[in-house]
Amino acid sequence: MDSLPLYRQLAAHYVDAIHTGSLKQGDKLPSLRSLMRLHDISLSTALQLCRTMESDGWVEARDRSGYFVRRPRRLAIAPMEEPAAGVPPDPAQYVGIHAKVSDFVARRRQIPEKLNLSIARGAPELYPAEALRNAMTRMLRQQPEMLTVASPLKGHRQFREVLAQRSLRVGMAISPDDILVTNGCIEALNLALRAVAQPGDTVAVESPTFYGLLQVLESLGMRALEIPTSPQTGLSIEALELAISTYDNIKAVVVVPHLQNPLGSVMPDAHKARLAQLCERHAIPLIEDDTYSELIDAPTPPRALKSWDASGNVIHCASLHKILAPGLRLGWIAAGRWQARVEMLKFAQTRNNEGLSQGAAGLFMGTGAYDRHLRHLRGCLKTQREQTADAIASYFPAGTRINLPPGGLQLWVELPERLSSSRVFDAALAERIVVAPGTLFSNSSRFDHYLRINCGWPYGEAVDTGLRRLGQIIETLSRGAGAGTASPPWPPEAARLQSSSARAA
Repeated sequence: MDSLPLYRQLAAHYVDAIHTGSLKQGDKLPSLRSLMRLHDISLSTALQLCRTMESDGWVEARDRSGYFVRRPRRLAIAPMEEPAAGVPPDPAQYVGIHAKVSDFVARRRQIPEKLNLSIARGAPELYPAEALRNAMTRMLRQQPEMLTVASPLKGHRQFREVLAQRSLRVGMAISPDDILVTNGCIEALNLALRAVAQPGDTVAVESPTFYGLLQVLESLGMRALEIPTSPQTGLSIEALELAISTYDNIKAVVVVPHLQNPLGSVMPDAHKARLAQLCERHAIPLIEDDTYSELIDAPTPPRALKSWDASGNVIHCASLHKILAPGLRLGWIAAGRWQARVEMLKFAQTRNNEGLSQGAAGLFMGTGAYDRHLRHLRGCLKTQREQTADAIASYFPAGTRINLPPGGLQLWVELPERLSSSRVFDAALAERIVVAPGTLFSNSSRFDHYLRINCGWPYGEAVDTGLRRLGQIIETLSRGAGAGTASPPWPPEAARLQSSSARAA
């Protein structure tokens, strides 16, 4: 922030006031003379401050009256349409995602990137690195033998105790012995699927869904049956009921009920209750990926799906990857009536995880510092999401739609004129901007005109310049002119800031 011109620093201060509600729509900014006196700045700087906020869409000038807070541009974008739930789902798909993801990764690595908008992760500076280092030091002092003694198969006891205690906040009543520590949530999902299904079986998933889940299913030889999913309320219960009546071999349902990836939807409690009851009634295991719930803009996270579990039919999977420490790869699973089988599969596949990171995480999460970190993280991400959404509203062409989730790390963007996201990916990559095309999030082509945009990096010159150029690329392609037009030069300072952030990741 300090590297920005003073007028931009002050503009960011007043934008933060709008985000927090201190300044509301229709409120008047301090006059130019008041700004000069308040901040000890010149008339020129005060004018630049107000004109910057006006050009960014935050305020409007009224003749002889001053500058007034206006409705943010992002709120003027049309919302996304709800999916059709009354149409039988496509035949089960189970091939093709590996090739798409491999091509995406390989091509991305060939070109040194300036700006990576394709990931779903926060910037390193958003996580409590120093506190975690201190916790690791304390843990080694308490248990110096930790590096030379194998950790328990289920995981470090103190870590599992903290997880069990915190599960009470989301309506679950599980003991430390009901929890198995895994290598991130992706291993937890892998174990859950292997516990309840076999190669050739059909698994119902959200559509669109996280491409990592589709990769897991393909690697296990299972078929993904894509169920329409609302950008607001998550997986359609009606569409799932229709699928169950259409297909008699659905062996599991996998959902992300909170801040679904990539949509950002949050399933209401009434939907979660219906979903748990539906799967219970049909004896279909329900696998819950609860990676993102702590990122919802609320004082406490919502109730877990497993809180409606009456018979151990819900398998709860979660992770600290997005909320505490991307580098630790700490996940866990509470598998209900499949717990013993999951533990056996874990032992056969990877044995026990190392204990130092678990012990350190347990120490930190057992203090008030953890909840303070979560509040800070949610506040930063909210600001970054809103800034990114405003930039998209300003820079992308008419007809663009976005979903505005109540938390999380990403925005799901619908391109105008059903423009192919693969074409946008190609053109943006040529300018060293990386985006996640919608084709990655389904085995079908129905989401080719969507992008997932990351909001995890602090909004600065690099992000703003990249989004502005991405909007120009999209507008050029949507007009059918191709993406070969000359681009404005990338500011050296913006490139330096982004490359340093990328190295830190």
